[in-house]
Order: sequence, then C-alpha cells, then structure tokens
Amino acid sequence: MNNKIQNIVIAGGGTAGWMAAAAFSKLLGKNLKITLVESDEIATVGVGEATIPPIRTFHKLLGIDEQELMRITNATFKLGVGFENWGQEGKNYIHSFGATGKECWAGEFHHFWLHGLRNGINADFGDYCYELQAAKAQKFALSKNTPINYAYHLDATIYAKYLREFSENLGVTRIEGKIQQVSKDHKSGNISSLTLASGQVINGDFFIDCTGFRGLLIEQALHTGFDDWSHWLPCDSAIAVQTKTISDPIPYTRSIAHKNGWQWKIPLQNRVGNGLVFCSKYCSDEEALNTLTKNIEGDILTEPRVIKFNTGRRRKGWNKNCVALGLSAGFIEPLESTSIHLIMSGIIRLLRLFPFDGIYQSAIDEYNNKLDSELNAVRDFIILHYKVTQREDSDFWLHCKNMDIPPSLAHKIQLFKDTGRVFLDDGDIFRVDSWTQVMIGQGIMPTQYHKIADIMNEKELNHFMSSLKASIANAVENLPSHADFIQQYCKSNS
Repeated sequence: MNNKIQNIVIAGGGTAGWMAAAAFSKLLGKNLKITLVESDEIATVGVGEATIPPIRTFHKLLGIDEQELMRITNATFKLGVGFENWGQEGKNYIHSFGATGKECWAGEFHHFWLHGLRNGINADFGDYCYELQAAKAQKFALSKNTPINYAYHLDATIYAKYLREFSENLGVTRIEGKIQQVSKDHKSGNISSLTLASGQVINGDFFIDCTGFRGLLIEQALHTGFDDWSHWLPCDSAIAVQTKTISDPIPYTRSIAHKNGWQWKIPLQNRVGNGLVFCSKYCSDEEALNTLTKNIEGDILTEPRVIKFNTGRRRKGWNKNCVALGLSAGFIEPLESTSIHLIMSGIIRLLRLFPFDGIYQSAIDEYNNKLDSELNAVRDFIILHYKVTQREDSDFWLHCKNMDIPPSLAHKIQLFKDTGRVFLDDGDIFRVDSWTQVMIGQGIMPTQYHKIADIMNEKELNHFMSSLKASIANAVENLPSHADFIQQYCKSNS
C-alpha cells in the first residue's frame, strides 16, 4: 500500500464530490492529478440547503468570496433552528449559534440563570443570547464591534455547480459517464480502476466515494459494512418540494414537529425549501404528502420528491484506498443541518492525514477513530430531540419517548438533570450552549446548579442579569432587518 499517491479519482459529483474536488485542487492540486466522474443521468439528492457556522471557515480556506457565493446561490443568513412543537405541542424554542450570557471557570451561564430563577428573575434563557434574539426579531448585520455567529441557507444544486467551476478552473478533470464496474487489485484488495458504461477505464491511486446512498465503492466493492441506527432514529423517508416566496426570508431554519415526523422550512432569497421527514411505519407517503401540502405557503414550484433513507453509518469511513464522503459514508438526519458539515470535516481530516507517500494503517485508524467520535456525538445530539419529549399524541412520539437510547446520551441527559453540567466529548461539534438550549427548550430543568453562582448576592445578580439582557436587546434594536441587509450585501440576480 506504500506507493506514492498521485492520482485521485472522485466517484460522483453533487455537493460532496465538488466540495472534495474544490478542496483538493486548491490546497493540494499542484502535486496531484484529480479526476471527478459523474453522470448527468443520475440525480443528486440536493436538499441539503442549510449549514452550520464552520462552513465559513471552509470557504475562507479556499479563498471563496462570501458575497459572491451568497449572490449566486440565492443564500440567506442562518442564526439557528427554530423548533416548534417538539417538547410539547404549542411550545417553541430556538437553538441558536450564539453563546448565551457569560461563563466563569466553574460553570457556564445557565448556572447563573438557574440561580436567578430561584431568586425571582423569570426571564427566558434565550433572552441572554444575541444571535437568538436577532433571529426572533428577524434582524441581521455584520459588525466588527458586535460579532455574530452565523451560517447560510443556500441552493445546494447551484452550490455544487459553483464549486465545479471553481475546481475545473484549478485543473480538475470532469468525466461524464455512469460507473459500471469497480475493479480491485487481487493482491491488496485496493480499488484499481473504474469502468464506465462507455467502456472507458479510469485508473487511480486513491478514490473518494461520493456516490450517495449506493456506496458504490465503499460498500458494493469493498463490503465495508453498515451500522443501522434506525432503532434510535426511526424516520426513514422525506418528501421535498419548493415553493414561491411570499414574505421576507427569516434568518433561521424552521423545524416543525408533526404527528409522525417533522417539517423543514428553509428560506432562500428566491424561494422556500420545504420538506417533511417521517417514519414509514407510522405514515404512508400519501399521508405525508397531504400533511406537507397542508402546511406550506406559496405556489408550489417543483414536483414533490420522495426520498427514502436508512439512518446509520459505514463501519469505516476510510477503507483501504477509499474514503467515503457525504451520503455514501452514512446519513444521520437533516434535523440540525449536519450533512454538509460532515462532508467538510471528512475532507479536512483527510487533507491532514493525506497519504502522499503511501497509505499506512495508522493513518486509516486515526481517520476512522476521529470519525467515530464525531458521528457518535452528532447522533446523540439528534436523538436527544426525539427522546426528550412530553408528546404522547401518536404512536410515533410514544415510541420516541420510550425508546432505548445510547448509554453515552443517557448519561449526558441524567448528568444535566442531576447537576446542570454538560461535558463535551472529543468529537462534539455542538458546544455546551447548544446542548443546554435544546435540553432546556425541550423541558429538562436541572435539580441543582453549581454553587459558584451563589457568590453573587441578590443585588449583584439582578444587576448582572439585567445589564446582560439590556445590552443584547439594545444591540438587536440597532440591527437592520435581515431582508434589508441581504438587499445591500448579497442580493441575488435571479
């Protein structure tokens, strides 16, 4: 396996394929030949239209101009996710990208907030988060004096096209065609070439599998294995449709829980992305479509698409001379917009471990160990939303409320209930603020808090809490509307 790697072949395009092509060509391209194979006849899923903040770091690394990208992809800003009817019907909260309040060495801000509640300061936890309050007020601006943590809503199909042009300008070769055969070396078991339906053979030293759910290389050729997580994440279907915009775009994704799943609403500049994620054991495609069409606004622009999926992941992200990215590596859930992030983090991890002078098992193991930690942490965070609910209005929610969950998540929930503490795992991409916003938002109130908060007397606590809340309210008051800021910063031409 210790031959020099000079020829990378990316199987499949879409968001995953072209993100990989863009990163490799920009950051490693002088030393490598990069070929991407895709077929115009194979449709991409193309509904991953919401992101989380680290995507901005990826774009900076590639030297991508934010304003240009946002204009081209009809993008809007995203400050978090609004959850409606999850913990209880009629109860809503926002999981924002911002830090809440101020913390000290011994405890995060929520300990001071809990201390305040016991002393008659009855403000919402979210009142102390700048991004959350800006999202609620539908306001946004970029300022050096008042930094704001944000991501994007964007058109995933146009995003892939943008990255394709970016990559081809840096020397990536795109070959059109369907992959008909994956050939392996008899001795090593490594992938040696791809044969297209046209008969063309594409040789490579290293292969990136971006073939979607099929996992043409990682699974069908290398038989890597799949860990099914549907016993923890029961939704296995989605229906996606686009609608005409009828109001100004809001700066957050809406996630609305329904009887047998949940609905997304993602506002772009020129349209709204809508979808219903559901469990086919409790709901037919027809029932799901009916629920979705009753709960969308604006004229429908596209034919509704039904997408079937299996929640889970490949047992290895890197197997022999192949790394899987995107849906070929697995699929957790679109609930917290982690799909594009997991593509990005896989690319960055591979770049850091890239086997220029040959593949070593230690590098494969390090990649897979870090991937395990990351995926398990994301999995637990998503399961949390389903498990911690008071809803009992359907068999679906009764199942979620009563289902067994991973021991790692059970411990995290119990620790928060008992002590108010959250400790992050190595692979956690969500911070303590995220865990506390979701757990409190869904109805978990700790029985105690860290007594470091008691160092403030009643007068000091009132001043501390009220000044924090007032400074956030004042900062939000001075922001322009999200729609007005988009108009002057990144207005789309389409």
